[in-house]
Amino acid sequence: MDDSEATLVTRRRILRTSVGTVGTLGVAGCQSGAEEAASATGDTPAENEDTATLTDEQRTTAEDAATASSSYSVSMEPVGEVTFESVPDRWMTYYSTYGDMGIALGHLDGLAGLFYVGDWPTDFYDRLPGVGVSLEDVQKISASDGIDREVFYEMDCDVHLMDPNMLTWIDDNWSESDVEDVRTEVGPFVGNHIRRRGYEWHNYRPYSLYEAFETVAEVFQEHDRYEVLREVHDGLLADLQAGLPPEDDRPSVGFLSVNSDFESGTFYAYPLGAGNGKKQYRDVRIDDAFADDIDGAFAEWDYEQLLSADPDALVFLYGFSHTSAEDFESGVEQMRDDPVGSQLTAVDEGRLYRGGTEYQGPIINLFQTEAAAKQLYPDQFGAWNGLEDPIPEAERLFDYHRVADVINGLA
Repeated sequence: MDDSEATLVTRRRILRTSVGTVGTLGVAGCQSGAEEAASATGDTPAENEDTATLTDEQRTTAEDAATASSSYSVSMEPVGEVTFESVPDRWMTYYSTYGDMGIALGHLDGLAGLFYVGDWPTDFYDRLPGVGVSLEDVQKISASDGIDREVFYEMDCDVHLMDPNMLTWIDDNWSESDVEDVRTEVGPFVGNHIRRRGYEWHNYRPYSLYEAFETVAEVFQEHDRYEVLREVHDGLLADLQAGLPPEDDRPSVGFLSVNSDFESGTFYAYPLGAGNGKKQYRDVRIDDAFADDIDGAFAEWDYEQLLSADPDALVFLYGFSHTSAEDFESGVEQMRDDPVGSQLTAVDEGRLYRGGTEYQGPIINLFQTEAAAKQLYPDQFGAWNGLEDPIPEAERLFDYHRVADVINGLA
């Protein structure tokens, strides 16, 4: 994409563009009327004066002044600074990371499209009193043969909450110029791929979950909601970390994908790593059993390699989003029946857990952190009885009602 500064005129009025890490930036929003604009600047004509008598130059000046007074900017790599004329009404996202942020900030009604719902454990929302989240009517735009560019134009979103470099990474048919066309002709991108570190194309600043969430809160002008959820999150972590057992008594944990081939005994194994994907496990201070044995983002292991590491517990990532309790039990039963798998400490001691999605926003992260603490430290935080079994209010690790009030605009 072009790295030069430019002023672009699109079907959305562009106020300002500025240089970002990988491209020029656009602006989303709607124009203010001339009369409202003039009023905002103190230049309202007399009540009996026909505003039609304003010259084109006066009208344009009034419109620009009013728009500038209500506009605001946010900044996030890789796109840099983006200026909005008004709060976006329609938005789209990629995975649940940024979608969960928009829902947390009370903007579910504006969600016009998303790529994929399979990594989104929406059952967590059902635990929040008075919160109803349905994605059935949200347009899904992923396809087996790629991502149709025309869908972006049809959705006509005010902002796309995703790292624009994801498009060229996941679909070879997309070019940087295609991304730029969407940015200038439809609406800007705001987002950073925060799930994992180490991608060659992600050579710009990564963000933590709450750094990214704060930026999205700025996009929607929902700073107060962000602050309350940040307070809930920080309080949860403070309580958990104060209640952890001594370091020597914490379990070693190995991470496997629930999408592994249990029947053949072929498993996708992961280190704890950096990034947002396994944030909850870093926050509860587990010992990473595979850290010294995997060079890269993941490895493909058999039972012998698992036995060589032999962690105290095995967590199966995407267990909350990709499989039911019954299907999970069917898979791990094959580990118990395998002559080598049955020798694993985690199998012998029954410490095989459904784990969280790696695409987590603030709400999903709260629930997944609670689950991780209860699974791995039941003596300290109470037992985890499964995703399908609601936690009694007295045994919850954070205030569900307060989170629900934030989403519903009552906090």
